[in-house]
Amino acid sequence: MPHEIRSDQTAQKPDSALAVRDLTFAYPGSREPIVRLRRLELASGEQVVLTGSSGSGKSTLLHLIAGLMDPDMGEIRIAGTAMGSLRGSARDRFRGRQIGMVFQTFHLLHGFSALENVLAAMMFSDLPKGEHRGRAVGLLERLGIERVHAPAEELSVGQQQRVAVARALACRPTLVLADEPTASLDPENAAEAVGLLKEACRESGAALLCVTHDPSLVGSFDRHETLEALSRMPAGAGA
Repeated sequence: MPHEIRSDQTAQKPDSALAVRDLTFAYPGSREPIVRLRRLELASGEQVVLTGSSGSGKSTLLHLIAGLMDPDMGEIRIAGTAMGSLRGSARDRFRGRQIGMVFQTFHLLHGFSALENVLAAMMFSDLPKGEHRGRAVGLLERLGIERVHAPAEELSVGQQQRVAVARALACRPTLVLADEPTASLDPENAAEAVGLLKEACRESGAALLCVTHDPSLVGSFDRHETLEALSRMPAGAGA
C-alpha cells in the first residue's frame, strides 16, 4: 500500500508527519490553559503513545492537531503544512486527505453498512472515484471484516473498532490520531486492537499518535511521551 508524502518548503524536517511548537489552549472562562505543549514531533511512519491523566487535555490536543479547534498560540504542521493557514473547506479537505482519526466511541454512522462508513471517509480522497469501493472492501477484509454490507450497529464492539481503523486509513493519511482507542474494549481485546492499529498504520506508512491514560499500552510502543513532560520542555529541546 504505497504512501505519498506531500512536501512543503518549510523549516520542518522533510520526513516529519507532525510538528507542534509552543501550543497553548484554554476554554473560555478558564483561568489556566488545558493544553500547554512546548514541542512534539513525529517522523513519517513513527508510532508514539502519549499519556496523561483523565482531564489533562489529551482529547483537546488531538482536536487541535486535527484542526477541529484553533489554539490560542502556537503552530501545528502536518506534512509541512501549517493548519493555521487553512480555513473552512480548504481545511476540511486537507484533514480528510492527510489525517485519519480513531475515536474512543468510534463514531460510526448507524444505519450505514461497514462499507458505507469507509466510503464516506473517502469523499475527500485523491484516489479516483472508481477505485474507492475496491480500496474500502480491501481494507475491511484485510482487517477481518467479511460482512462488509452489515449495518455498523449489528457488528460486535471489536468489529466496529476494526471498521473505525479501516475508515481512518481509507485516504492513505500522513498521520493517524487515536483517542483512547481501547476505552470500549476489555483488556484482551484492547491489546489485540492496539496491535491491529499499529500494524495497519505501519503497512500504510502513516505515522500514529495514540493518546491514552491506560499504562498497559505503553510497553507496546517504541516511544512514550507524557503531557506533563512535554508541557515543561523548554522551547528548542529535542522531541
